[in-house]
Amino acid sequence: MRYAVLGDVHSNISALEAVLKDARAVGVDRFLCVGDVVGYGAAPSQAIEMLREIDCGVVKGNHDAAVTGELNPVCFNPMAREAVAWTQSQVSEEDLDWLKALPMVFHVEHATVAHGTFDKPEHYKYVMATEDADPSLDTQPLPVCFVGHTHVPVSILRLREDPDRTSYTLSTLVDLGEAEKALCNVGSVGQPRDEIPAAAWGLFDATTQHLEIRRVDYDIQREADRIREAGLPQFLADRLFLGV
Repeated sequence: MRYAVLGDVHSNISALEAVLKDARAVGVDRFLCVGDVVGYGAAPSQAIEMLREIDCGVVKGNHDAAVTGELNPVCFNPMAREAVAWTQSQVSEEDLDWLKALPMVFHVEHATVAHGTFDKPEHYKYVMATEDADPSLDTQPLPVCFVGHTHVPVSILRLREDPDRTSYTLSTLVDLGEAEKALCNVGSVGQPRDEIPAAAWGLFDATTQHLEIRRVDYDIQREADRIREAGLPQFLADRLFLGV
């Protein structure tokens, strides 16, 4: 089984289209998404529709929850709050119902999916250091859990040869078969923040236990123009060119 694991789409359909094309080209059996389908970008309904069409298994990100009113965005930065309000004015009731119905955690045969952490996923904690991953690694029921939220690809591991130590790797090709437990951030499709503007996604082969973080170029100008034309903050367009 080969999974395409998509992170933080954020209403960027140009990036999503490019990633789906790449995933189909390399051959995948199932699509998963770590949440934040909406927010920041200017095509929320289209992003939702595209994921529904491919029967993607999706969990609820903090921006998804803010748009549905399930999460107060008081802690969001001003531009993120503006994007939430704009998105609420654009999506349909059907879109809102779909977002509301998203689970906090999603399980498939070979992996678990959450947004920020497996541990207390409703708190939307950020995994910024190895110790931030420990509660998830301690409690996740399957060896592999995929997350997003920080928009930065990284795999945090407890290796079989040293299971008492939590380590990490920024490698784009990781042998998860060497890990007793792994919490893997697949980066962001729609708003990468690792200074690489190309869309990121994870290709997980459950047979070989290999995870590859793939990067795909897309028409950033098209998506930036869409953001500007919607009247959203200029920086939300500019940051796409910078990968921040």
